[in-house]
Amino acid sequence: MVRLTVHVTPKSGKDEVAGWRGDQLCVRVTAAPEGGKANSAVERIIADRLGLPKSAVAVVRGHKARIKQLEIESLDSEAIERAFGAPQAGLF
Repeated sequence: MVRLTVHVTPKSGKDEVAGWRGDQLCVRVTAAPEGGKANSAVERIIADRLGLPKSAVAVVRGHKARIKQLEIESLDSEAIERAFGAPQAGLF
């Protein structure tokens, strides 16, 4: 299991992983930040990109904030780097 910090931009023009912002992965979602819709969208986008079922990704911190911490089952940090590249240390 691995934890991943993401910076979420809700109500974006499209759903996408926009790359690293320091040690945070930037994720843009079209969903509004109401009723957990943006959180569900983030879980789905990350799971799809990693080839995992949505149930393997969960928001564990920051449910109502832009900075969220995800817990991803069945993976290690090397799998995250393969899917999204390496974080850019020292930025922001």
